[in-house]
Amino acid sequence: MSVAFRRESDEEHLEPKFELPIPAAANLVTTRGLARIAERIAALDAALATAAGDDTETIRRDLRYWHTRRTTAALTLPPADGSAGFGTVVEVRMNGRVRRIALVGDDEADPASDRLAYSAPLARALIAAEPGDVLPFGGREDAIIVLSVTPIDG
Repeated sequence: MSVAFRRESDEEHLEPKFELPIPAAANLVTTRGLARIAERIAALDAALATAAGDDTETIRRDLRYWHTRRTTAALTLPPADGSAGFGTVVEVRMNGRVRRIALVGDDEADPASDRLAYSAPLARALIAAEPGDVLPFGGREDAIIVLSVTPIDG
């Protein structure tokens, strides 16, 4: 039989399993973000206890990610001066529509729910803004009107 038709094992044809990428920015977290990391670790620990086969490697990989995120987490409070920053909800008017945007850490971000990572372009545009400020964004000088800034409630 030709060597071209032989295969030693199925393992050599599996996709490689890479580690989950860790964001390069500092791991700033809100109180809620820190709790979510702990919940995620607990859920993965429970899943690992009942997992078998290839699932265990995937769960262990995910656990390494979340343990690293817990170890590097820096609980960060909102700015004391009342300006927009990490851990705040900024109510803005953009394109004639009012939005409430929470500035949170990478693992808490959910853009569909207006929870933006503090490193996102729109979040960076809002940092240090105060109510009444008119901010440039997306090539427009008056794209954002800041209506209010409040701390996140956990």
